Amino acid sequence: MNQVARADHVDRVDRVVHPIEVESYRRLRARLDTSHFPPLTRAVVERVIHSAADLDYATDLVMDEGELAKAHAALHAGAPVVVDVEMVAAGITRRETVCRLRDAVAGTGLTRSAHAIRLAYEQVGPGALWVIGNAPTALEELLTLDAAPALVIGLPVGFVGAVESKAALRESGLPAVSNVSEKGGSAVASAALNALLYHPVSEPGSEPVPHPVPHADSHSEEKS
Repeated sequence: MNQVARADHVDRVDRVVHPIEVESYRRLRARLDTSHFPPLTRAVVERVIHSAADLDYATDLVMDEGELAKAHAALHAGAPVVVDVEMVAAGITRRETVCRLRDAVAGTGLTRSAHAIRLAYEQVGPGALWVIGNAPTALEELLTLDAAPALVIGLPVGFVGAVESKAALRESGLPAVSNVSEKGGSAVASAALNALLYHPVSEPGSEPVPHPVPHADSHSEEKS
């Protein structure tokens, strides 16, 4: 099995933030109290809400802080990131990703999205972070593999299969970020991964880093 190279350079916290993002977070926090969430959960919830302008994600998302902490460590140690579609990859600007959809073909009982997941697993092997924001069949296929993921961000969108595939993800016991409703999509899936990318890394043996408040010091703008 071919293994992809782990990331040689991981951008941690030296990200400059546009004033629009600072103001967006200020308004978000004025309308929704997120202070009761543990640090990484808060980071994911807020960035997903920020990307979608949808406060309902605060009660729709499902995740575990301990699983997020392990995934955060794996991500910053260079674990591969696999996405189901290029739209998810486009939202993750600070990390190379693997997307095999262009190489995939549909077959009997197998969608193109599902085949892409098979191809990606053959490439990266176990221990990757999987970010699925489009096709429920991609998530369903991942659950049939012995992928041993560091994290599955399973946020496919749609009226057919999305709710069921996300429920199956939660029932699988895999470390995951999911949501209960039909909502989801590429933007919120990439936002959840970005939340872990942007969150500071604690030094070994130190206290956990609190959730950072964005500060404006850049002319560049990042949506998610």
